[in-house]
Amino acid sequence: MKTITLNLTKFSSIALEFDELTPDEVYTWSKEDFEKYQVPVGNSRFPLSNYFDIEVEGDAQGPEEVKMILNGDTSRVKYIGCGMTAGEIIVNGDADLQAGAEMEGGSITIYGNAESYAGREMRGGSLEIMGNVREYCGTSYIGEWRGMSGGVIKVHGNAGKQLADCMSGGEIYVDGGCDILAGIHMTKGYIEIGGDVTRWPGGQMKNGTIVVKGKLNELLEGFEPEGVFEDPSIDGKQLTGKYIKYKGDIGVNGKGSLWLNAEKNRDKL
Repeated sequence: MKTITLNLTKFSSIALEFDELTPDEVYTWSKEDFEKYQVPVGNSRFPLSNYFDIEVEGDAQGPEEVKMILNGDTSRVKYIGCGMTAGEIIVNGDADLQAGAEMEGGSITIYGNAESYAGREMRGGSLEIMGNVREYCGTSYIGEWRGMSGGVIKVHGNAGKQLADCMSGGEIYVDGGCDILAGIHMTKGYIEIGGDVTRWPGGQMKNGTIVVKGKLNELLEGFEPEGVFEDPSIDGKQLTGKYIKYKGDIGVNGKGSLWLNAEKNRDKL
């Protein structure tokens, strides 16, 4: 097992790009390799050691035997774990744009907040965010139509707008609330939101499942009620209480399922 610890010593207002520093790429690196490495910062590259004190302990035969730990104010470090297939990354702070983007395996735990596009086009693995996440978590990138297709994202705080845009697989759990258009263009997968949702979950969804345990302020007209169910089992997940089931978005001939907590949404009964 190899443990790589990066302790921030100098904050950069221009984001450091970490897409080359995944367990897949660095499992053979020594401390000297890290100190020689030039990290992208804007349009330039600078020694990683300008920004971090680096500790390397143990050895690894493959990326699955690597644990990377980032300590300090990492709110301007982006692409953390981008494209990783194995190993573990722990961020003891915030993460900038695209943490866990295109990841295929392994795990990332962020003990803080995450910026936009966390888990973008994720295909596998586990991304856990202890704080809040900004917009476009688990979505496709700008101009693309392929969002998250596998893996699990857990957000213990709130999520911003357009959570899981173009989602085609995987699971997303949000303990807090969520902004507008969660699951827009969704074709497959499972989304569970523990708190309140502002407006229009499931817009133009064709399939998949969205569960709202809190209050939904505004439901799209493209969803038709199919009844009230008590303690339903949904995609293998057992829920407690009464839920209103909707089918939609009928505007795109969708067959997706939207479940609303009946107690919190009595106005929709």
